[in-house]
Amino acid sequence: MENLTLPAKLQKVIDFFSQLPGVGPKSSMRYTLLLSNWNEEKLLSFGQSLKELTKLEKCYRCGLFSEGDLCHICQSSYRNQMKVICVVESLSDCLAIERAQQFKGTYHILGGVINPLLGIGPDELQIDKLVGRVLNESIEEVILALNPSVEGDATCSYLKQVLPEGLSVERIGFGVPIGSHLEYLDSMTINKAFENTTIIE
Repeated sequence: MENLTLPAKLQKVIDFFSQLPGVGPKSSMRYTLLLSNWNEEKLLSFGQSLKELTKLEKCYRCGLFSEGDLCHICQSSYRNQMKVICVVESLSDCLAIERAQQFKGTYHILGGVINPLLGIGPDELQIDKLVGRVLNESIEEVILALNPSVEGDATCSYLKQVLPEGLSVERIGFGVPIGSHLEYLDSMTINKAFENTTIIE
């Protein structure tokens, strides 16, 4: 018996869905078939929403999504007055911390962590920009909210070395399992992590 051959239009959408993290062949098929039952107006609206992603802007200061040069957090005078920066690996980590509503300063998104095996060194990350912000904005404290991993630990150690002397550099406490990611943690766990920051010697 021959395998069922799907129309190319369907298969193309299935292939795109399968590129998303955690989405396997069955889920890709299910999502595509669900979309195929939408009316034309809804599908066109969905397609336009995806197209708009190409026009997303990022804050030139911290790297968060924005509607212009600066995101709403970097525009906040209250949050700038705190003189504290929370350093994260990714946008998703930043959003997870914001959902917890514990941190009241500004952010800096590194764009990853140091990982020689993947060819990611300090020059591939937004580290120089972080150092510049600390100096130019008279920052008094930096909180490193990097995921607990070998690479995260190495990045924290490197940042401690390159950040100005006398600056308070702390790392969030971990009741967080080793190898876990901030974006998957609940708000209570994130809040506790910020309450239990430790100074990096």
